[in-house]
Amino acid sequence: MTSLSHEGLVDLFRNRPTLAAEKLRLALGHVLPPFKEASIDMAELTELIPTNRRADLVLVLYDEARQPLRAIVIEVQLGPDADKPYTWPVYVIQTRAQHRCPTLLLVVTLDANMTRWCARPIETGHPGWSLTPIVLGPEGIPVVTDPEQARASPEDVVLSAMAHGRGEKGEAIGKAFMAVTAGLDEERRAVYTDLVLSSLHEAARRRLEAIMRLGREYQSDFAKSYVAQGKKEGELKAKAEDVIAVLEARELEVAQDVRERVLGSTDLAELDGWIRRAALVRDARELFTATAS
Repeated sequence: MTSLSHEGLVDLFRNRPTLAAEKLRLALGHVLPPFKEASIDMAELTELIPTNRRADLVLVLYDEARQPLRAIVIEVQLGPDADKPYTWPVYVIQTRAQHRCPTLLLVVTLDANMTRWCARPIETGHPGWSLTPIVLGPEGIPVVTDPEQARASPEDVVLSAMAHGRGEKGEAIGKAFMAVTAGLDEERRAVYTDLVLSSLHEAARRRLEAIMRLGREYQSDFAKSYVAQGKKEGELKAKAEDVIAVLEARELEVAQDVRERVLGSTDLAELDGWIRRAALVRDARELFTATAS
């Protein structure tokens, strides 16, 4: 059964076909021939393998005459699977036969232990024929905190969040991602937001959600979970937590009596005002004054 992380990683490479070649060159040091186009192979590898044993993604690098130069079989592997040492060689051979070009196997994982598991040579039993997968693990995925770098490749910053979002750079990665959301189409924005938020540590996720709520509609299931379909109790709780999260995101101390007053409010309009004021005050207690300067 596939997961959100598995499908999300496949989508990143599908949405940016050059991403695999970039990672092979820049992160893993593999030499690839100059190519004109990277294209997803829409043909399914069903000739010898059933539907449930199909490569996650196959892309082909073409020259100017649209002759295939390299094919890349992409497999996302988030946990051990005893079948893979048997199916991965099949994917490579099938793709090589179909496109009549050298073929690489790139395995993508988010766990350092899985990097070692995936990189083990696969002995086919035929003399001289051993397949060693090329593995892109967290150590080969850069930490992206620069908004300009994120804008240049939204898929890179999402991949960075998935690999490093629970570490100390999680919030900085999340903020870099926020810089690209306006330029994404609606579907990618929603999917990528879910992937990023689900990958961040809890504190970073709460702060990022609070900031996002200030200026846009809810995009992810994580944010939507705080709003209980128009029920006032859910709205009150969500807005009160937004107030506190914005204050904390600005590194303002939130005393216990301030926290209790905010969480105890039963006035949605009052909470809306406090959310706006939380972005401006210099001290958390200024929330409750008539104006904030």
